[in-house]
Amino acid sequence: MARHWVRFFEGGTIRFGTLEGPRVRVWHGDLFDFPERGDRTVALADVRLLTPVQPTKVIALWNNFRALGEKLNLAVPAEPLYLVKTPNSYLAPGGIIRHPGGGAKVVFEGELGIVIGRTSKQVAEPDALAHVLGYTCANDVTVADILNRDASFAQWVRAKGFDTFCPFGPAVATGLDPAKLVVRTLLNGEVRQDYPVSDMRFSVAQLVSMISQDMTLNPGDIILCGTSVGVGSMKPGSTVEVEIAGIGKLSNRFE
Repeated sequence: MARHWVRFFEGGTIRFGTLEGPRVRVWHGDLFDFPERGDRTVALADVRLLTPVQPTKVIALWNNFRALGEKLNLAVPAEPLYLVKTPNSYLAPGGIIRHPGGGAKVVFEGELGIVIGRTSKQVAEPDALAHVLGYTCANDVTVADILNRDASFAQWVRAKGFDTFCPFGPAVATGLDPAKLVVRTLLNGEVRQDYPVSDMRFSVAQLVSMISQDMTLNPGDIILCGTSVGVGSMKPGSTVEVEIAGIGKLSNRFE
């Protein structure tokens, strides 16, 4: 059954549940281990949404979309190329992305996030989708001018690992066909990115399988699928939104 799972703060307690229109159904137990549907609902307007899951790690793909790879004249990778977003960077829906200071050029990258639902170690590709809980919206925020500042070392993790640089949410949606999804990123209400997930070089099943050969993926971990054309810089005071029909809209201010 298709559901939109959220995590939220209500009544002094962190809870989880499912969206039902303008209300949230409260569930009990563990999202990843036989969650129990509750009888109570609360108004969405009366709770504060948190990140929908708590990943032990977020894996972020590079050069995984044909359109952007061709625009940048990048070689087609033989295997997924990725980095890690650190836990200090995780940010809830509605949270403020903080400029790291100085004259840094900070860019948005709207992306689809794959949320792992079961412990995944050396998973075969035909079995990979059974290890996926669902999908979320994400913004892989980056300080572009740090990346190649040192000619001897590309600083991917540093450029993408600042506090607040990994907003994701608002929900984890289940029951979707990722190949039919479209990622749209809006900056101050203007569409900057609008690209199909079907343009990925490596499919969801391939990503989960191949990355799980390298490292164990835990329930709640997220794989960011990479981004496509339209990436751009943000000025303080901007609002950036990542919207995927069927999942929701992730909105954050940049200050």
